[in-house]
Amino acid sequence: MMTRRDAAIALEISMEMAKRHNIPARLSEAEFAEINTNPPGWLIQSRANKQGKRPVWVHLTCAVCGFSEAERPKKWWPEFDFVHCSVHGPAQLPSLEAGKTRLEYPDISTHMYGIVDETKA
Repeated sequence: MMTRRDAAIALEISMEMAKRHNIPARLSEAEFAEINTNPPGWLIQSRANKQGKRPVWVHLTCAVCGFSEAERPKKWWPEFDFVHCSVHGPAQLPSLEAGKTRLEYPDISTHMYGIVDETKA
């Protein structure tokens, strides 16, 4: 069994779209396979509309321990150099290169922080 959220991630659609099109709260692997291999019209259109656009979901993985979670990307997110989970701190990431400063973006998901290493001006 998989959850609606798992199905939305696998189908690359938002949770709102999954609810709107009556994806059940729990569905079997066979039900998911049927939707994925024989997509309804709305899913075909959704896939056609997102060609080359930003992803619906991104997988954030801690650079220290490998913990991973899926999250909807935000428009304001920069390109992160590193991501770390709430268990680890920036001090456990690879060393900062000379001439750069490290910026931390807290709470980019439930358990993750984003890190950007910028060149000093």
